[in-house]
Amino acid sequence: MLSRIAYGNEETARIAIDDLGDAICALGFVVGEATAPTVPFLLELVGSPHVACKAELLDLLGSIYRTAQWHSAAAASQDRKHDASYRRQPGWEAAARSAVYAGRSVFEGVASSVRPEEATPARKLLQEMDHISPFPEL
Repeated sequence: MLSRIAYGNEETARIAIDDLGDAICALGFVVGEATAPTVPFLLELVGSPHVACKAELLDLLGSIYRTAQWHSAAAASQDRKHDASYRRQPGWEAAARSAVYAGRSVFEGVASSVRPEEATPARKLLQEMDHISPFPEL
């Protein structure tokens, strides 16, 4: 999927981003174990001058950054017998958010682009990074 995003035409790249989003940020708000390790590749693609569909990549990275599903579920299940089922997933979420945050300089570069379709989602993501609080201790 990453190769299709990097080297495919615009339609191929959009389909690959959609497929990848389903795999690493299901429904736009549920990250998995593979999400954080995938983010550096997405950051490289966003920073590359020849890649089509940067806006869609930025939207995917924004979804990953905003996700808090596992933390919410773990917090809701605290003090109950099901708490053990949410031991790893909040860590995936925190690692994914940290990985996206590590790309802040990439987003700052894209935010200064003369192409508004790229600059606008980059600025939005930077604003979210400034306003979303860190995850609470569980």
